[in-house]
Amino acid sequence: MFLWLKTLHVIAVISWMAGLLYIFRLYVYHAMETEQVVRDRFEVMERRLLNAITTPAGLVATGTGLWMVALMPGWLSQGWLQLKLLMVTALIATHVFAVIARKRLLTAPATWNHRFFRVMNELPTLLMIVIVGMVVFKPLLWG
Repeated sequence: MFLWLKTLHVIAVISWMAGLLYIFRLYVYHAMETEQVVRDRFEVMERRLLNAITTPAGLVATGTGLWMVALMPGWLSQGWLQLKLLMVTALIATHVFAVIARKRLLTAPATWNHRFFRVMNELPTLLMIVIVGMVVFKPLLWG
């Protein structure tokens, strides 16, 4: 059972990351766009990406992760998992910010420019590197 849970977790994380990486790229293009018809198209794409892929995948990734920790509570005392959970919390905050940013792009498009979203596009990647590193190298770092 645990391996099936882990499999579902990894699939959900891949989908979640794909969505987070793509949503900020869409925001870059959206923030640069001046034609309303194209902005309207970006709004549809962003809504669909968040509602159909990114948010459900994030919920499944978080739920399966919590389930695995519930099955292996001893992991909570290990440094690698504590750092991983801190980075996952930052990833969740990034996701929440993506939802807020979409709403702001609809109501006040000049709030952030495309350069800001280019920087934000890198944040999920940096968090992912630390998260994956904690899982892969945990035996080397924390015995």
